[in-house]
Amino acid sequence: MIPFLLFFLILFPVYAEPIPDYDKPYAPIFTDRPVYTWTDKVKVTILAPSWNTDRHLIDSIGGDSDNPIKISTREHSLEPYRFTETEPNSGIFTAEITLTGFSHDTDGDGKIDTTPRTFGTGPTSGYLEVDRDSAVTISFEFADGVVLSESVPITWNLGSIKFSQDDLLSDKTAQIQVIDQDMNLNPEALDNLLIRVSSDSDVAGLEVDAIETSERSGVFIGDVSFSQNLPSSGSRLHAIPGDSIYAKYADYTLPKPHSINDNLEITTVGKLDSSIPSTQRIHNSEIFFSDSFGKEIQSFSTNNQVQIVGKITNEHGFKQSFVYLFQVKDKNNLVTSISWIQGEISANQSLDVSQSWLPLHSGEHFVETFAWVSLANPTPLSSPQHKEIFVE
Repeated sequence: MIPFLLFFLILFPVYAEPIPDYDKPYAPIFTDRPVYTWTDKVKVTILAPSWNTDRHLIDSIGGDSDNPIKISTREHSLEPYRFTETEPNSGIFTAEITLTGFSHDTDGDGKIDTTPRTFGTGPTSGYLEVDRDSAVTISFEFADGVVLSESVPITWNLGSIKFSQDDLLSDKTAQIQVIDQDMNLNPEALDNLLIRVSSDSDVAGLEVDAIETSERSGVFIGDVSFSQNLPSSGSRLHAIPGDSIYAKYADYTLPKPHSINDNLEITTVGKLDSSIPSTQRIHNSEIFFSDSFGKEIQSFSTNNQVQIVGKITNEHGFKQSFVYLFQVKDKNNLVTSISWIQGEISANQSLDVSQSWLPLHSGEHFVETFAWVSLANPTPLSSPQHKEIFVE
């Protein structure tokens, strides 16, 4: 008769799992990022196939005093810390640790914005305090006297800010992007920060709440719209085409050589334009000529002064700066006279513009007028006007 135990083993054979080779320790340690900020989440992977002791179950390592895993900085540590296998028989073990920084005011409001703490046993329940310039070390006691370890640096970063669009249009919403990994204060939730936005027309401006794009991104997006006629309110900024638009925030988490108590204003500037084509911003009426009393004239003679008269109309709901230029050429296409008027035209307003001209030579002349943004920026606001006259 076959003994019961032998009968059981014949029907259900048992396969011995490999045991760790203490003479050739192999358990490389990897982190999901090469550098972390002070309130980040550290995801760690250890490849330890020899610790896959049961191919039918999810194994764990590091959670006991015999072969512990230690997660530590210079001042704080978690030990032992348990890692679990990703799936049965994989030999790949993972864990997460949330960094909790140190007590610090990140926005200058006088309040501490962090909750530093150190506790947890793994694989995802660990919290660890860290300083600005530190490192996290993962140590695995593979065998007595055999410790495998890996360290990753912790540092603060200089933030940046920019408008997401190259062109800011008065009838479109503008998006402002801040990249500041240090403001990812909670890697398991969407954080936010405040951006101060202003314009040439409203130097006080307003604050826009920027929201993190994902839990660990450190990228924040805020939206602002524009109004030419209404005051700033909420996320709507009073600004007119041609204004410079300013966006800024204060970075209170600066890397060395700055001190921990330093802060720096991070800024960007954009130019507000209109979706109305530039040559349709102002209507430039046909020019005519008058004498000194304003009476229109049709004939011209040398040494008799005339007035070149034009009219511009702003048919839009916002004021515009302009320069109106008068130019006279002779029959050889040489400029004999040039002058200009610079000013600002209100919404839905018309202006008469004129300049005196003294013809010095007889013959054909070409009179032209232009409406530009400015002398420094000769972007046309309308189509030019021209007339050909003969001076006797």
